[in-house]
Amino acid sequence: MSVSARLSVLTSFLLGSLIACSAGTPRAVPAPALDTQVANAKGEQTAVFSGGCFWGVQAVFERVKGVISATSGYAGGEVKNPDYELVSTGTTGHAESVEVKYDPSQITYGQLLRVFFSVAHDPTELNRQGPDEGTQYRSAVFYTTDEQKKVVDAYVAQMEKDKTFSHKIVTQIAPLKAFYPAEGYHQQYFDHHPESLYIVYNDKPKVEALKKDFPELYQEPAQTSAKK
Repeated sequence: MSVSARLSVLTSFLLGSLIACSAGTPRAVPAPALDTQVANAKGEQTAVFSGGCFWGVQAVFERVKGVISATSGYAGGEVKNPDYELVSTGTTGHAESVEVKYDPSQITYGQLLRVFFSVAHDPTELNRQGPDEGTQYRSAVFYTTDEQKKVVDAYVAQMEKDKTFSHKIVTQIAPLKAFYPAEGYHQQYFDHHPESLYIVYNDKPKVEALKKDFPELYQEPAQTSAKK
C-alpha cells in the first residue's frame, strides 16, 4: 500500500469507527514474571518487533530510555532486500518491523516487551492494526537469542493465563533471519510529519500512552529537536 493509499484508508477507517473501541484493550499489562538481568556494564543488544505500521512503533521505541536507536524496516520474509512497494503487496512474507538497539544495563528485554504489548500495538488483532490490513501488518516478535525466546514465550503464556486481554494474543514468535532497513523517507516519519492525519489519529496516541503509562521509561528523542 502506497503512503497516499494508506492515508486514504485511514480517512475511511476514521469515518466508520468514531465510536468503535478495540476488542483487545487490556485491563493492565503486567511486568513479565521472567525477565533478563540488568547488565553490569554498558553494551548493545538487538530486539525486533512488528506491530502494524512501523511509523508508530518506531516513534514509541525511540522515546524509551535505554534505547540507542530504532529503525523501521522489514523482517520475517524470504525475499532479500525488499522495498516498501513490494512488501506492501503482502506477497513477500515480510512484516513492517522495527529494529531496536538497546543498552541492557539501562533497560531489560522484558521491559521492552511490556511497552510493545501495551502501548505500541494491539497483539490480539490478526494480520491488521487499526486501518491497515494484511500479513505485512501482523503482530510479531523476532527474537535474536535463546534468552529472548524464553522470555517472550513465558510472557505471552503469563498474559494468556491471567487473561490480560479479552481476546487471544495472536503474536507470531519467530527467530530473526534478517532485517532490512526501510527507505529513508520512512525513518522518523512521526517526527517529520506531525500534522499527518495518520500520525495524529493512529500513532500520536501511542506516544502519549507511553508517556502516561511509563513515565519512568519515557524520554524525548535527542534527534527530534534537530529535525525542526
